[in-house]
Amino acid sequence: MALLEVNDLRVSFRTPDGIVQAVRGLSFDVDTGKTLGIVGESGSGKSVSTQTIMGLVRGARVSGTALFEGQDLLTMGSRDLQRVRGAEVGMIFQDPLSSLHPYYKVGWQIGEMIRQHDKSVSKSEARKRAVDLLRLVGIPQPDRRVDDYPHQFSGGMRQRAMIAMAMALNPKLLIADEPTTALDVTVQAQVLQVMKTLQEEFGTAIIMITHDLGVIADIADEVIVMYAGAVMERAGRRAIFYENHHPYTEGLLQSLPGYGDDRERLLPIPGSPPSLINLPSGCPFHPRCPYVMDRCKTDVPELAPVGGDVTHLSACWLPHDMDARNARRKDVIGHAEPAPAEALAGAEAAGGEA
Repeated sequence: MALLEVNDLRVSFRTPDGIVQAVRGLSFDVDTGKTLGIVGESGSGKSVSTQTIMGLVRGARVSGTALFEGQDLLTMGSRDLQRVRGAEVGMIFQDPLSSLHPYYKVGWQIGEMIRQHDKSVSKSEARKRAVDLLRLVGIPQPDRRVDDYPHQFSGGMRQRAMIAMAMALNPKLLIADEPTTALDVTVQAQVLQVMKTLQEEFGTAIIMITHDLGVIADIADEVIVMYAGAVMERAGRRAIFYENHHPYTEGLLQSLPGYGDDRERLLPIPGSPPSLINLPSGCPFHPRCPYVMDRCKTDVPELAPVGGDVTHLSACWLPHDMDARNARRKDVIGHAEPAPAEALAGAEAAGGEA
């Protein structure tokens, strides 16, 4: 059994305009020490899914299961769920300035979180642990910065402080919801390295939610590509970048900036994501898909193995035999190779493992 097993998660919200189908049949699992990347455009259901699992979504209609070490988080009582959050599952959010209380010192906030879950820890012990954690995530002069307020930290340092808080009790699972979006590229790389170092040291499983395929290339073991609340493709990192099957995955990769002498203009995905209240019939991506067929407009494709590989799934009516898929790709876009994978190549050149 995996550390976390999510099966057929569905989340919807009632609004004056209709029912918002935010997450539609999401299933995945995460093993200890592994990283699952969830990628997609804004509004694809990435954040809602994990926030629902952790009981942070109010007023939603939820179905499915989310088994964490055999216990269903979706049916867990609020007191038990509060015990799991922080101690067993840590969370890092996109904007650390809004996640950290502006009126309290950073070290106090980390220490208070520790004492909330372990009443036997004294204030002095919690402060010492906070200093050690800030040192662990690379904050300079942690014994002094522990008494600073959030506004005295830079964006990258605030995000490191959030990682320190999330890792304070050595959780088994870390959910990172777009933790590098507001950071420049250099700081982003440093934050990702901190997360990988902590994962190696403590064996923590990570769910990385992002729209940045460069981050996925650097950190993920397995990748889920979401669109309109549903999974379009699921595979290992290398397969997503080098053997992608779904046209939406291909479109995301083609929209990446190139580099070097072969740089070409970006190829954006035409159109806009659909309304989650009035989803199109058939495949939700068909209004934007260059490969659209009549069947795509009427029938919803199910996730099915690509090329007989049960670890590579795609929800598309294109041939699941990769030779036939590449022939179709060549007919439509002029070449048979999957979309460019500069992000993964760059990660490998920097020393990342493929």
